[in-house]
Amino acid sequence: MIAQEIIGIPEREKIRRAVSDAELKTSGEIRVFVEDASADTELDRAVYVFEELGMHKTDLRNGILLYLALKDKRFAVIGDHGIHEKVGDAFWEGIRSHMQEKLSQGDVVGAIVAGVREAGEALGKFFPRSHDDKNELSDDIVFGGDK
Repeated sequence: MIAQEIIGIPEREKIRRAVSDAELKTSGEIRVFVEDASADTELDRAVYVFEELGMHKTDLRNGILLYLALKDKRFAVIGDHGIHEKVGDAFWEGIRSHMQEKLSQGDVVGAIVAGVREAGEALGKFFPRSHDDKNELSDDIVFGGDK
């Protein structure tokens, strides 16, 4: 799998740390899903993956997914209803733009980390972490084919 070759163990840990750090400031959840390719459009596939990962089941509906199909050179950033109502379409396009800049330079991990950080900032602003917050979803990167 190309994705797992590009994103090795040290890179996975860097991404996991970025997700964990971002979530320290918010009750929101961020997931990263990477695969080589998909027959679906990036948005359709991201919506499917979002549901498969159970991201629509968070208490405040404030999950964000960064989806990448590396061989296809396509990606999407989507959020659940709770966060989308707060940030709107321009926010998602902003994250995509910043990620695209790094991806065009061949910096896949840098693009993911930047997207995670930007998503975390918005989540922290609109859904600050409460004293009794629990991590509802894993911070680990998910590769296509993983369960």
